[in-house]
Amino acid sequence: MPKIEEKKKIVADIEEKLRSANLVIFADYRNINVEEMSDLRNKLRAPGVEFKVLKNTMTRFAVKNLGYEDLIEHIEGPNAVLFSNEDMVGPAKTMYDFIKQYKKLEIKIGVLEGRVVAPDDIKALADLPSKEVLLAQVVGTMQAPITSFAYVLQANLSGLVRALNQVKEQKEAS
Repeated sequence: MPKIEEKKKIVADIEEKLRSANLVIFADYRNINVEEMSDLRNKLRAPGVEFKVLKNTMTRFAVKNLGYEDLIEHIEGPNAVLFSNEDMVGPAKTMYDFIKQYKKLEIKIGVLEGRVVAPDDIKALADLPSKEVLLAQVVGTMQAPITSFAYVLQANLSGLVRALNQVKEQKEAS
């Protein structure tokens, strides 16, 4: 395959990944050694998550073709790109946990569901509780009124039993 055709294929592949991902994070990975990069890649191994080092020129072409001109100025220096098709919170949380641990990775910019977002927005996403925790909170919130209603009904019933017991004790005493 001629070199130009190979490059067009790479650009098309990057475009497809950008188009299908719910979350894309561009990060500067300077000063990260091979062991740390392998550690990060292992932590990001999940269904629908891909973490790659891409060539800047190919990435610029793909970004421009998709209309994300705001990203072009951030595609300088060494770039590692995270693509997440399913979970958005987990990979963002993993990236920020890695930053806390090694203090070497720098989030440059991201794309969240088709919108260009700043590193602060990605940090806010990473600070959200996981999907499982959110679901547990929703279930707990839905369950609370039912539990309270059951306690109220039980309190009325136990109050009635106590009143009947007092009446019984009064009758026995007299």
